[in-house]
Amino acid sequence: VDTSFLLMSAYLVFFMQAGFAMLCAGSVRSKNTMNILLKNVLDACAGAIAFYIFGFGVAYGVGGKDNHFIGTGNFGLDGFTDWGSFLFQWAFAATAATIVAGSVAERTQFVAYLVYSVSLTALIYPVVVHWVWSTEGWLSAFNTLDDEPLFGIGMVDFAGCGVVHMVGGLAGLAGAYICGPRLGRFDSEGNALPMPGHSAPLVVLGTFILWFGWYGFNPGSMLLIAGAENAVARTAVTTTLAAAAGGVTTLGIKYYTDGIWDLISVCNGLLAGLVAVTSSCSVIEPWAALICGFVGAFVYVFSCKLLLKLRIDDPLEAAPLHGFTGAWGVLFAGLMAKPSYVLEVYGRDGIGGAFYAASGGTGKLLGANIVGILAILAWTCGTVGIIFTGLKSTNLLRISVEEEEAGIDISHHGGSAYTTDFQEDSVPKGGKAV
Repeated sequence: VDTSFLLMSAYLVFFMQAGFAMLCAGSVRSKNTMNILLKNVLDACAGAIAFYIFGFGVAYGVGGKDNHFIGTGNFGLDGFTDWGSFLFQWAFAATAATIVAGSVAERTQFVAYLVYSVSLTALIYPVVVHWVWSTEGWLSAFNTLDDEPLFGIGMVDFAGCGVVHMVGGLAGLAGAYICGPRLGRFDSEGNALPMPGHSAPLVVLGTFILWFGWYGFNPGSMLLIAGAENAVARTAVTTTLAAAAGGVTTLGIKYYTDGIWDLISVCNGLLAGLVAVTSSCSVIEPWAALICGFVGAFVYVFSCKLLLKLRIDDPLEAAPLHGFTGAWGVLFAGLMAKPSYVLEVYGRDGIGGAFYAASGGTGKLLGANIVGILAILAWTCGTVGIIFTGLKSTNLLRISVEEEEAGIDISHHGGSAYTTDFQEDSVPKGGKAV
């Protein structure tokens, strides 16, 4: 039963790749649709090979000695037979890699994508997994090697606000900053100019697929169902309420600030609620999930505005959505984790968020999660920054001006995703429609 539950959760998380594909395709201009879709496909394909050969061993491998920083065994699944666990973790790794593609969409060379995607799934993401989720990691609440985990509990990041979303979002932020904005995204005075995606229906379809897949992402992170039915069901409820709160709150914010009922922003706000609750979903009350999604919407909206002021172009708003909102989610777990739920899920008594100081909560959990945020920030931005800087210095990062104006589909992929009726924005100045 437990294996069936884990496999079904893995299938749901993998189906999120279809959601990301639709969301990304709808959020870019039609002349770059094939490019972003191919990247989504290869996140699953190349990511599976890289994670199998190297990444899983870095994340969970045991090499016969204590290692709090990086796994040192089971490469190529040598000596490992828990197949369901590998499949579930691969689906998570593919998700982290896919987030980055949206941040640097519409202006990067395909070889650059292959380099950062493989690096992320083989090393960068798995190292963070080892820290937080393995039985050896220095941040792990599951650490069984020490007398006591960090601050007595370790970092509570149940389904990956920090491990998955912060890593993907911060990697995307570093890439977007180093790569630079798309042509025409900002005017000479630094003001952002509209550059909307080409398909709202695809964005909505992708959003609902992602929401559906999140029921594998969050409840599935329990890794079993027998004896944990109540905790799994509660996790599904908190996931739902946070998503709803994020969507409704974003609708209100955008109407108040811009005077419009903004569909695309509501979709992203809904996803922000899902991201925000991912750390704490199993250890908070349903009413707290509403607060988590509510604040997450504000974090998403105003971090988007911050990036535009800094002239950082993120077509999918992936850094605000996953990086900034993910950090809020990690903080929220440190504030609102209920001690009785922490005991139920993690098996540790007397540990809870700062809000529950009267009933066993302390600032130790919040402190551990803050340390986790800073560590993930430093590791991700440092390693990804080196990769993108190296690609830029070797002229392997950005496509030419002519290719960007024509669209990557024509210049790199031999055609377009649509008929010519949908290709007005792919025609270069002075050129003819193909």
